[in-house]
Amino acid sequence: MTPTDTTPGVRVRETVLDADGIPLSGLIALPDGPPRATVVAIHGGGMRAGYFHGLSHCGQSLLTLAAGLGYAVLAVDRPGYGMSEPNFPQGATLSEQSHVLHAALASHASEHDTGGGVFLMAHSYGGKLALHAAADPRGAAFLGLDISGISHRYAVDPARLDDFHGVKTWPLHWGRLGLYPPGTFSAAKPLVTPMPPREAQEAPRWAQAFPGLAARVRVPVRFTFAEHEGWWHHDEETIASMRGHLAAPRVVFDRQPNAGHNISLGWAARTYHLRALAFAEECLLARELAPGARRTPSPR
Repeated sequence: MTPTDTTPGVRVRETVLDADGIPLSGLIALPDGPPRATVVAIHGGGMRAGYFHGLSHCGQSLLTLAAGLGYAVLAVDRPGYGMSEPNFPQGATLSEQSHVLHAALASHASEHDTGGGVFLMAHSYGGKLALHAAADPRGAAFLGLDISGISHRYAVDPARLDDFHGVKTWPLHWGRLGLYPPGTFSAAKPLVTPMPPREAQEAPRWAQAFPGLAARVRVPVRFTFAEHEGWWHHDEETIASMRGHLAAPRVVFDRQPNAGHNISLGWAARTYHLRALAFAEECLLARELAPGARRTPSPR
């Protein structure tokens, strides 16, 4: 671990999940003892799993924070990124990614204690995958979803995805420079990667896909919008429209002050991660206290 990672007893290491023969690379952090639950972190477009393990400022990493609070944490490279890239040289559709993710999580659960269940925490394009995975019948087993950096209405022309990491799109990803600790952008260089072509081609159809997916989500979901979000509309009318499509038993919308689109790499990362984990706690408690649930509370 680096000197900026100060969570006692937490070690973050690389891992590989087996999705029916397809390797999904990523990072894992485990608590000292049985996990309360398992947080699966899903990165956005043109990024890698390390997005959730920022170390430019003390306390920035989701992995070390969550493991220190008793959670097992998996940050996975989505299908088409990392070790799975040879299996998907042009990338994978969200439906394909959902199938691979479910296979990987089932394989992981067969060999590891996942505690009280699996909670998905996703950013940007990863939020699309989280909704796809939750809309799948197997998604009913998730504790809940926490999604940042996405609505169902683009604030810019999706055609700009053709120059996803260009000069014109840079402000959409990051916002003001002052929102990020010194060293963030140099540290993020290894995380930045081209968006696979099939992802870029599918992106403009998101507004049409969202209502059908939202109607099939049966677990609690929380959406967070950064104060300086540029990719997506997040006005009150947009939020009301999203709420109207969602069939989830509980829907929460939140705003994160002093943050740009890449919340988990900014000064606000710890604040956002704590809020997301608080929602995970609420989902875990609701599961434990549900009528007919077995009274085997997770470690506290």
